[in-house]
Amino acid sequence: MYTLKKSLGQHFLKDENISRKIVEELTQSSFNRLVEVGPGGGALTKYLVAIPGIDFIAVEVDAEKVEYLEKTFPFLKGKIIHKSFLEIDKPFEDSFCIIGNFPYNISTQIVFKILDWAGSVDCVIGMFQKEVAMRFAAREGNKVYGVTSVLVQAFFKVEYLFDVSETAFNPPPKIKSGVIRLLPLPSPVEVRSKEKFYLLVKTAFGQRRKTLRNACRGIFEPAVLEKAIFDLRAEQLTVQQFAQLSFEMK
Repeated sequence: MYTLKKSLGQHFLKDENISRKIVEELTQSSFNRLVEVGPGGGALTKYLVAIPGIDFIAVEVDAEKVEYLEKTFPFLKGKIIHKSFLEIDKPFEDSFCIIGNFPYNISTQIVFKILDWAGSVDCVIGMFQKEVAMRFAAREGNKVYGVTSVLVQAFFKVEYLFDVSETAFNPPPKIKSGVIRLLPLPSPVEVRSKEKFYLLVKTAFGQRRKTLRNACRGIFEPAVLEKAIFDLRAEQLTVQQFAQLSFEMK
């Protein structure tokens, strides 16, 4: 078998009903190429390798799990990238889907990496700490709406699918989990540049209790800051409003 490594934040899914439910959500989308992030003990993998007619790659940082997976699923030999997902290059030239019970200690970084590949990713089905999943899906005016909400929703439609109980894992984490779906927007919002947009959003939410005028004083000219929209706080702006403001930055 295999051991669980706390240093890698490993909590392996053991509930077969949840595994099947996650894969069922994935198969609602049409795809030819699939990347599984952090297959671990293969709770999802055993269902994913049974999907006919797809190119499949798994990304697993733990050498012990790589060995276990290759022994358990001989089909996977040569199809596992033994690295952290954060260190890999884009795994396919053509578009692909991503699925995973994402390691919670790097789950937000994983999504930012996926954002770098926006345009090549057709679908993401991911399990996260529930609080993180809710932030991705939150809309303006919600108290958990923040940087990750805006940056992800600029490129993807986010759908919160369902909760997952602590008891579905071995060992049980101390928090609930949530599964979300990301689908690319037909037309991503237009921004001046990704760099400017990211800077604006992070600056605005860096002092979220202040009005935009006070929080973002350093990245706009004084005349622009006189506009009424700068009377608002970051959490009150839609994704589209942030995008439009990016064109007015210094």
